[in-house]
Amino acid sequence: MEFGHRLKELRKNAGLSQKQLGQLIGVTKSVISFYELQDRSPSPLVLVKLSGVFHVSTDYLLGLDRRETIDLAGLSEKDVAMLQALAKHLREKNRSALSET
Repeated sequence: MEFGHRLKELRKNAGLSQKQLGQLIGVTKSVISFYELQDRSPSPLVLVKLSGVFHVSTDYLLGLDRRETIDLAGLSEKDVAMLQALAKHLREKNRSALSET
């Protein structure tokens, strides 16, 4: 997935308008639009700001890493362990489903 599409998807999933996202990272609405349309590329500083807003890596934003991260800040060790177990279970379920087809 290209950067512009990924940015738009993350923005919409977060319930942010282009204007709101721009305000969060210190650019205008039109700059966000240019990024989403792939008419302009963000600077490294803007990439870091975007990754902070969406709690994803810059590699994920750029499409270099397909793994999306989950912010676990504020969760107990028990909560984190439960989420890891659930993720493992879902990966195994998906592998099983793929092998059956």
